Amino acid sequence: MKIRSLSLLILLVFSLLAVSPVFADTITPSDSSMPWWAWPLILFVVTFILGVLAVLGGVGGGVLFVPIVGGFFPFNMDFVRGAGLFVALAGALAAGPGLLKRGFADLRLAIPLALIASASAIVGAMIGLALPPNIVNIALGATILMIVAIMLLAKKSEYPEVKKADALSQALKINGIYHEISTGKEIEWKVHRTPQALVLFIAIGIMAGMFGLGAGWANVPVLNLLMGAPLKVSVATSKFLLSITDTSAAWIYLNNGAVLPMMVAPSIVGIMLGSVVGVRILAVAKPKIVRYIVIAMLLFAGVRALLKGLGVWK
Repeated sequence: MKIRSLSLLILLVFSLLAVSPVFADTITPSDSSMPWWAWPLILFVVTFILGVLAVLGGVGGGVLFVPIVGGFFPFNMDFVRGAGLFVALAGALAAGPGLLKRGFADLRLAIPLALIASASAIVGAMIGLALPPNIVNIALGATILMIVAIMLLAKKSEYPEVKKADALSQALKINGIYHEISTGKEIEWKVHRTPQALVLFIAIGIMAGMFGLGAGWANVPVLNLLMGAPLKVSVATSKFLLSITDTSAAWIYLNNGAVLPMMVAPSIVGIMLGSVVGVRILAVAKPKIVRYIVIAMLLFAGVRALLKGLGVWK
C-alpha cells in the first residue's frame, strides 16, 4: 500500500514538471494572481478529499469531480468534463480486472450494454463539446439534482427475484453463478426486461459523454432494480462498464484538445490516494452519515451549476 501511494505521488510530481511549460497559460485564469503551479496543487487537495468521500458515500469520483470542480474552479467546462472522464476511467480500470477475476462482473451482461452505452457516449461527448457553456451548466445542474433524487429515493435489493428470464437475455445467455463469501453460498442469477434496459443505456451513455460523469449512479439501479441482477453483480458490472463507456467518450475530448495533463494528472492521483484513505476510514465511519454528506455536497454543486448556467450565480 505504501509503495503504491509513493508511486502515485512520484507520478504527480513528474507529470507537473513535464507539462508545466506547455499548459501553464492555458490552465491559469488570465485575471489570477496565483502562479500556475498553485491550481494543480489545489486541485490535488480537493480531489484527494473527493476520493475519500466517494468511497465513504458509495459513489464514483467522477460524479463528485465534475460539478464541484466545474462550479468552483475557474476552468473551462470542456477541460473539466475531459478530466472527469479520465478520473472515472482510472478507477474503473483499476477495479475491473479484479472484479472479473472474482466472478462479480459478468461479461455477458456487460458487453451488450457497453456497446449501446459507448456508442451513445461518443454522441454525448460531441453534443457536449458543441453546446454553449451556459447550456451545459444548466443541463449538468439538472442532472446532478436528478442524481440526488435517485440517491435519496432509490432502494437496493441484494437478491432481486426474477421468476423468468426474458427472451433476449436467454438468447444472449445472460445468467451466471457467483460465490457469496459472506454466506458461503453459490448465488444463481438471471435477468429480465433486457430491451428496456438497452433503451435506458442509450440515455445513460449520452449523459456520461456529455457531462464527463462516471455513470455508476445510473448503471446500478438499472442493472439491479430493472433487470434484477444481484446487487454485487450490478455494482461490479457497472464498474467494468465504465472502463468501456468512458474510454469511448474520453477519446472525443482528447481528440478535440479538451484534455489537459496538468488537470488530469493531479486529479487522478488525488482521487486514487483519497480512495486508499477512504477504504481505511470506511471501517470505522458511519456510512449513513457520510452518505448524507455526499448528497448535501451534490445538492449544493447541482444548484451552483444550475444557477451558474442561468447567470444568477457567476
